[in-house]
Amino acid sequence: MGKLINVDNGGTLTDICVIDGATVYRTKTLTTPHDLSRCLLDGLRKASRAVYGEEDLVALLASTDHLRYSTTQGTNALVERKGPRLGLLLTGSLDITSLRAAPAAGELFDVIVGSRVRQLDAALTGEALELAIVQAVNALGSAGANRLVVAGGGSARAGTEALIKRILLRRFPQHLLGAMPILYSQEVVEDADDVRRTWTALFNAFLHPAMERFLYSAEHQLREHKAGKPLLIFRNDGHSARVAKTIALKTYSSGPRGGMEGARSIAAHYGYSHLLSMDVGGTTTDIGEVRDGVVRAHARGRVEDIEVSFPLCDVASVGVGGSSIIRVADGGIVVGPHSVGSAPGPACFGLGGVEATITDAFLVQGLLDPASFFGGDLHLDIERARAVIDEKIAAPLGCSVEQAAAAMEQAWVAKVANSLKQFTRIDDDTVLAAFGGGGPFVVCKVAEAAGIRRVLIPGLAAVFSAFGLGFSDIAHRYEAPLASRDSAGLRKVLDELTEQARRGMFAEGFALEDCEIERTLQIASAAGEQQRSLSRDELPADLPDDAMLSVSLQVCRRIAQPQLSGRFAQTAAVPAGSDAQRSVRFGGEPRAVPLYRAESLGAGAVADGPAVLEESFFTCRIDPGWRLEINAAHDILLTRA
Repeated sequence: MGKLINVDNGGTLTDICVIDGATVYRTKTLTTPHDLSRCLLDGLRKASRAVYGEEDLVALLASTDHLRYSTTQGTNALVERKGPRLGLLLTGSLDITSLRAAPAAGELFDVIVGSRVRQLDAALTGEALELAIVQAVNALGSAGANRLVVAGGGSARAGTEALIKRILLRRFPQHLLGAMPILYSQEVVEDADDVRRTWTALFNAFLHPAMERFLYSAEHQLREHKAGKPLLIFRNDGHSARVAKTIALKTYSSGPRGGMEGARSIAAHYGYSHLLSMDVGGTTTDIGEVRDGVVRAHARGRVEDIEVSFPLCDVASVGVGGSSIIRVADGGIVVGPHSVGSAPGPACFGLGGVEATITDAFLVQGLLDPASFFGGDLHLDIERARAVIDEKIAAPLGCSVEQAAAAMEQAWVAKVANSLKQFTRIDDDTVLAAFGGGGPFVVCKVAEAAGIRRVLIPGLAAVFSAFGLGFSDIAHRYEAPLASRDSAGLRKVLDELTEQARRGMFAEGFALEDCEIERTLQIASAAGEQQRSLSRDELPADLPDDAMLSVSLQVCRRIAQPQLSGRFAQTAAVPAGSDAQRSVRFGGEPRAVPLYRAESLGAGAVADGPAVLEESFFTCRIDPGWRLEINAAHDILLTRA
């Protein structure tokens, strides 16, 4: 088996894992938001040095079976409202009022569509309809639209959209320069809910240009460096696919889903019935959970709090991370949601940052080593950290820099812990998985505040979301409505979907016979939506009379995945040896405590807090009352006495 490469492109840092059998090489590089392909290639070059001892990107790519990639580009585009000017052409029973009805929909609609909307008269036919369509498209273009979405409402929506498509292809040929890209909602997804399907199409159209430019550019550059296999895009449904077979909306929030795939696998490995995950990055803390082996998800996900047609992992992204801006307002400390990102970054990075962050506070408190932070590639400036905390926090509060740093930590911990408690029910079976570059920092304090007694820090915590991408397979999902409620209609739809799946997997390089197929009946009625597995080519007898029925077919080709190892309490406990100490402030008071290097600890090593655990890309403060145990996989279990 060749190598597996996973890349998770975040807002502040880009993480890379290279999996070569039982060996995992990992590294990080600063994200370059102006050109994401640059940090991708920079990170891969850096990874090749870790693998070969010298830079050899061509050799790395040539020896790789699969390169999986996730990016926050789509998420950031929506957050920052940076995208094309969309025009919307509505038909049938669909109108603007229904699209703006959801609480969060009005503001977003004004930003991405605004007044660039035209409604066709449903009574028009023939030449009158054709004239109205041409006038509407011309008006939308004159209003500034550079990309168009066509969405129909009612039972005739599919036929109406198909008719409009034929007319527009004849009147506005796509081979002409300046032809406006047009997206038809029925081609994005089959969904009887007109509003939900239209918003799905709008989101996809908004994200498409930026994703298309970057991903095809990245794939082209990888091919220039002799990549033997296509770039696989990790999607927010937990699966992967080629760039050409991925729609833009499927990349939204895909990075956090990578962390959840890793959490699901590690929960199964250790037998945890409830694993609550906390992925602390530079800008956000992403919270998810795995309960009884299942990742918490919604059959109909939400983007910007608006329901869409596709399933989405239920991950809460809280505006608190290692680079979150901490300030004083009305005599109290406010954490986030704004972040300094990687450029300029926290003040202690020395890259021009002028805002106080928790990274600056941890440096002032002695938790971070200026020389070894970020694998030694980024030297921290403690004087800049002290200066910015003094100006932004200590002076407004009328306290010392050390007291201000302790107060910053307290506020930061409280925000993370409260978010965990709001997300789910915590009980005695709950284990908190802490990962991301900032997850382990003060996880003992976070766990105490949330009422959790066990914490798991994966050995690959700093790149765990990237590592989690490796637990995905290549898969596609196809859906179509049932034209008739009988077995003949069901078989007809299944045959059509199977043929689509055959063509789709052929484009991925696989035969349908080598794939796993899952068939599901989607039932939408006044009582709500439900799904039933279809084991036979027959409809269930107890379907509601008012139900709208559709069939989905998911086809999956299993590909190579990393293998987990290591167990806790399998070997005799060995007291960890420490040949160094670090002066760290606990509650504002300095204290000399043992310093343990994770790479130097053998399987079964145990240590009691207070102490500091450090490895190349993360640092963890072990508070009094907590015990550390490390296993052969370098996973770390923290238990509160």
